[in-house]
Amino acid sequence: MLVAYIFCLPKKLFNVPYSTVVTDRNGELLGARIADDEQWRFPPCDTLPEKFETCLITFEDRYFRYHWGVNPLAVGRALVQNVRQKRVVSGGSTITMQVIRLSRNKNRTFVEKLLEMILATHLEFRCSKEKIIALYASHAPFGGNVVGLNAAAWRYFGHSADRLSWAESATLAVLPNAPSLLHLSKNRKALLKKRNRLLKKLYENRQIDEGTYELALSETLPGEPLPLPQIAPHLVTYYYTHHKGEQSVSTIDKNLQIRVEDVLNRYNQEFMQSDIRNLAIIVRKVKTNEIIAYCGNVRTNPDNFGNQVDIIQAERSTGSILKPFLYCACLQEGVILPRMLLPDIPLNINGFSPQNFSRQYEGAVPADEAVSRSLNVPLVYLLRKYGVPKFYDFLKQNHIAPLPQPSGHYGLSLILGGAEAKLSDITNAYTQMAQTLWGIKNASTFQAGAVWQVFDALTEVNRPEQIDWKAIASMQKIAWKTGTSYGFRDAWAVGVTSGYVVGVWVGNASGEGKPNLTGARTAGPVMFDVFNLLPASEWFQRPSGDFVEVEICRQSGCLKGRFCEETDTVLICPNGLHTEVCSYHRPNGFVLPPAWASYYKQYHPEYETLPDNGLNPSQPMQFIYPQGMVTVHLPRQLDGKEGQITFELAHSNPSATVFWHIDNEYVSSTTDIHKLSCMLLLGSHAVTVVDDSGNTLSCRILVE
Repeated sequence: MLVAYIFCLPKKLFNVPYSTVVTDRNGELLGARIADDEQWRFPPCDTLPEKFETCLITFEDRYFRYHWGVNPLAVGRALVQNVRQKRVVSGGSTITMQVIRLSRNKNRTFVEKLLEMILATHLEFRCSKEKIIALYASHAPFGGNVVGLNAAAWRYFGHSADRLSWAESATLAVLPNAPSLLHLSKNRKALLKKRNRLLKKLYENRQIDEGTYELALSETLPGEPLPLPQIAPHLVTYYYTHHKGEQSVSTIDKNLQIRVEDVLNRYNQEFMQSDIRNLAIIVRKVKTNEIIAYCGNVRTNPDNFGNQVDIIQAERSTGSILKPFLYCACLQEGVILPRMLLPDIPLNINGFSPQNFSRQYEGAVPADEAVSRSLNVPLVYLLRKYGVPKFYDFLKQNHIAPLPQPSGHYGLSLILGGAEAKLSDITNAYTQMAQTLWGIKNASTFQAGAVWQVFDALTEVNRPEQIDWKAIASMQKIAWKTGTSYGFRDAWAVGVTSGYVVGVWVGNASGEGKPNLTGARTAGPVMFDVFNLLPASEWFQRPSGDFVEVEICRQSGCLKGRFCEETDTVLICPNGLHTEVCSYHRPNGFVLPPAWASYYKQYHPEYETLPDNGLNPSQPMQFIYPQGMVTVHLPRQLDGKEGQITFELAHSNPSATVFWHIDNEYVSSTTDIHKLSCMLLLGSHAVTVVDDSGNTLSCRILVE
């Protein structure tokens, strides 16, 4: 018998599904998802609010603290009452016995009553009184599909259980006694009488004073059940997917979340006029990398514009948002220096021909300016120099983009949106960059010196309002970057201060592009409005011990060469000492490669082409297309004829004449503008050019 008694009580009393409940960092409810059995049953609580506990014990089991699960006096009194009335009018059950009855969910019979008594005594040995009464409050029915105190408090009164008034606590204390008879939508008079009798008993027991009693009596009963809060609904769905049936405390700041959602809704109304239907915002705290605001999309609605998609966790085309990461990798590995010139000239590699947003070429642009202005062509050249496989590994190692395909699949388009990434991962990477400037260790490979120079470049990005923020003391310093994917399908903006990282995505979840959908026009303004909600923070301190001091050429940005006259003393990352010295300065001046110079001088009228006087022993000609060995696929034209290949050459002497030869056969000559279009047979061909000074240049091309 003893053994049977010891093992008669199941280890897990309640085998029921629970709602998924998500709160903010302070325990404020953000939202919930109903349990699988369609009951609003929040996960069990450990303790009860004092007011409700007092009301419950007074109403249900005033000797709860003194018995061992069964109250003989209550059982005897119930037996006498039932005999006199010739029907069951009282069960004499203690709160402990009711916990057993709720867990077993059996028909109420004499035998079942005896089992409840036996199991109740066992439960008293196993659990504390606080645990037992919490089990009861967590699983008691409160009418309709509302189960448990916490769900009832929100459904009937719109706030958490720890904020219940005496009248509200008394109402919920009497509801489980007969939830089907005493329902908030029916038998309200009976419920009100029962509540008031309990309040009177509390007053008579001196558990509440006269003023509290009178005030509680004046409170009305609630009406129909209230909807639960719907704050950060996509985050709640995320927890429902990953932590179903649990109560999770998120890092969200509810007050900030509500204000960020207001910003989202305001811009959504504006963007909808341009048929741009979706918007996502995430805010991270730099030092802890906690997500304090999470708007996965505009609120779901019957129109079903893809609003149910959590864009923060969706993989979207990156546009230019990865450029700062390439810049950072190149700086810390000593591939470039911040002011080093990058080529900005036409590029065509086997049909891949990137263009700047302006569709113009400037010949040569400093690296930091190319990043701040988000120029496509210079960054493609930089990726070509750094190496696609290396950058691919850098992105994978720092969890910036998933990149499910091998590096060759993406090629040079990797830097222009050829890959996809999540807003959550992008903001996490920018946050880890910021953490390195705080000296916070993380799993990234970012180095503080390089990050400092990256952020320095990104503070120069023109703000949407075209305001000179440096001239206004109240405006904080923000490093930020935008991105726009091919076809205007995705608009990105990510901003960083020493305190926060804000990420914004704007577009259509369906992938439908819109003409005005660019990062600067849409996502950027949203990002700055969100920053206006956040506390301003001082800029990072420049990291110490992460730089070396060197002299660089003021014009080329390279390490000082022997012919550089104008120089600057700057700080660079240590590996930058291994970059090349300036090769653009010659004994009599500054000379760029011919292809660079032909475009550079259009934007820099001060640039002068130097005469070939024997002091500039460089090649005066440079192919713009092709560059190196290339493979060309010739499509047929609309009239059925085979397509032509157009060769382009730059010459440092504007008046030079160039003679073109293909496979050692003379074809034509050009002056001023050096372009040649011709049809070639399939196979490999050698192209040779000779100018009127005898300079020669060759390249090869494979036609398929």
